Amino acid sequence: MTARVFLHVGLPKTGTTYLQGCLWDNKQELIQRGVLLPGRHRRRHLLASLDLREDPKLLRRDGDVETAWQDLVDEASDWQGDVVISHEFFASAAPEHIQRAVASFPDAEFHVIVTARAMVGLGVSRWQEWVKNGGQLGIDSYPPREDYDPTDEWGWGSFDLADILARWGAVVPHERVHVLPMASGGANPRDLWLRFLSVLGLGAEGLEVSEEKVNRSLGLVEVELLRRVNRHLTEFSTAADRGNWIRGYLGEGDVMPDSRERFRPDDKSLERFCRRGEEAMAMLRDGGFDVVGDLALLEPADLNGLRHPSDVTDAELLDAATVTIANLVSDVRSLTRERKSLSHEIASLQGGSRLRVSVRRPWIRMLRGWGR
Repeated sequence: MTARVFLHVGLPKTGTTYLQGCLWDNKQELIQRGVLLPGRHRRRHLLASLDLREDPKLLRRDGDVETAWQDLVDEASDWQGDVVISHEFFASAAPEHIQRAVASFPDAEFHVIVTARAMVGLGVSRWQEWVKNGGQLGIDSYPPREDYDPTDEWGWGSFDLADILARWGAVVPHERVHVLPMASGGANPRDLWLRFLSVLGLGAEGLEVSEEKVNRSLGLVEVELLRRVNRHLTEFSTAADRGNWIRGYLGEGDVMPDSRERFRPDDKSLERFCRRGEEAMAMLRDGGFDVVGDLALLEPADLNGLRHPSDVTDAELLDAATVTIANLVSDVRSLTRERKSLSHEIASLQGGSRLRVSVRRPWIRMLRGWGR
């Protein structure tokens, strides 16, 4: 019988990719210590989050999607120990979905882990991530809708800490909702991993620290350039296209310059983010939630002196676009050379018969620098 279930619900952009890398890299060692990470691979937790929230987009995903949540539950129910499930899309679950999650483990002690950061920095980071996934609206129009929708992984319900604490805290006892504050930018991810393990009652000795690269952040000029480019990528309509090419290649593929210039929303949006952040702080101070770390990390950072995306000049955009185009041409050259080389090799193996070879690599950035 499962002893305890720890559901890590995000928030997005709070070291979730890093923590999930650590968990999956150590899956076998965690099993030896009595902690199960159910599922064949980490994507099963993504699919389970869509299933639990009754998100219709699940049906457009590849693979076995019919009972993604129940598959994890069935595997976990046979485990004599603790269970960890992790994906940031769980955060936006509605109360009825949360009740279903808890009811799926009737004999287990159910815990929720929330990794969190200051609301202002998180809001800015979420807008950038949205642009990297094809978003076209400016920073002050994010999120794109005000109403709550549990199937909207980009809306307030996915990253407004106060709202998330209220929804999950209405079902799960507050002392079992563990909030791990993290600093925005430059934080030591190992500290977050250690605090995550402490919630599980584990030490880090003998566990590997993930070397997985964290999601790359674009600077002010680059994210504004990408936002404008998105208007012309009308054929990139599927999640796979947006994830592989807009986010994976343009946004994180070392194609664009890397200025890393931080930026800010306008005063009205800033006030909106600050107000929601203050609501979360009040709940964490007085609501009985288990705060694992320094609550002061969730205080808003000083944004004085930072520019707004509307401050980007045409000359800056032109410079960034010039570098991007040069890198794109270099990648096309590299891919063409590789395809020709493979065509010659296959023709030789086939006794001189000519075959057309199409090389498809979603992570084309692996070719960066090849042949230069």
